[in-house]
Amino acid sequence: MTDTAPETTSERRLRCEIGRRFVRAPFAWGLLFLIAAMVWTIAGDDLSFFPFLLMLLGGWSVAFSFVNATMEMRPVRTGVAVHLGVAVGLTAGMILVIESDDALLAGLPDPVSAVVVVLQIAAGPAAGWIWLGLLSRLTDLIGRRDAKRRPPPAAPEWEREEGRDGSGVEFTALDLRMRTLTLAIVGVVLAVGLAGTALLIAFDDAVMRVGPRLAIILVGVLVGLPVYLLLRGALRRRTLSCGVAFGNDELRIRAGTATHRIPFRHLQHLVWRTRSDYARIEVRGAGVDLSLIAGLAAPSPGRTGELPALPRRVFRRLELAGMRVERSRRDEVVTFRRV
Repeated sequence: MTDTAPETTSERRLRCEIGRRFVRAPFAWGLLFLIAAMVWTIAGDDLSFFPFLLMLLGGWSVAFSFVNATMEMRPVRTGVAVHLGVAVGLTAGMILVIESDDALLAGLPDPVSAVVVVLQIAAGPAAGWIWLGLLSRLTDLIGRRDAKRRPPPAAPEWEREEGRDGSGVEFTALDLRMRTLTLAIVGVVLAVGLAGTALLIAFDDAVMRVGPRLAIILVGVLVGLPVYLLLRGALRRRTLSCGVAFGNDELRIRAGTATHRIPFRHLQHLVWRTRSDYARIEVRGAGVDLSLIAGLAAPSPGRTGELPALPRRVFRRLELAGMRVERSRRDEVVTFRRV
């Protein structure tokens, strides 16, 4: 009989961090879904319902990760060029495959043919999400052009709090956890997949006339785009007026009518992301577990959906309170953890 050494605190933290990063990595999930769909399709004789859903989820997850990556590219024009190039190339490839009328699959071994079919079907939701990302960029561009006629919106700024120590910032945000948002998006993709499958079955004759792959693309646009707009509108209606202040020894947070005070010595975890759709603050400690996403909320007039960079004094105060700081490559995400 052998004894197993007990897991240390650092090992548990490392294991939990790896798990959190995997859950939050849509690209990894997308590859997993696509591999599972390929194995299922190769092992079976026909295209059944569950591998079909895995293909839809896999294509969307990979596209979701790609769009996020292009949004964070600097300079911005590089991200736009990569985004547009992949969108046009993927769409052209899909049209070429549709026009070939399965001639490209002729003569391929069955396993290779099954893999190609999986990638073809997954390309539908992927292309749809990538074009939605471009639509979002176009909307933002139009908004910036119109803003030239009026003062452009500015990011929220730190201000000294009268009668109190430290400085604070006012912004709008959604009281929403990232895992809840991810589950909501996955649920929407599943719902769109189910609705699309039902439509394909109900209009089988029309599908046979236009071709199954083109029908999948049309269903994705006609069903997916309205559902996406409804989800974004529903999220924005939950926008709250929020405030965060860092004092000398405590963190003060207001989300709507709820207020919290967390001494730095009781703070366990803090995430501060300044830009992108996922600009947010996450806080855990002293009985508070809160996530405020500013990037997806409806911004206040004259303001952008961003958060200002943390002042240097905050880093000093938190490090003195026993917190360890981790920064992303572009310093857009700063994470503090209890040592």
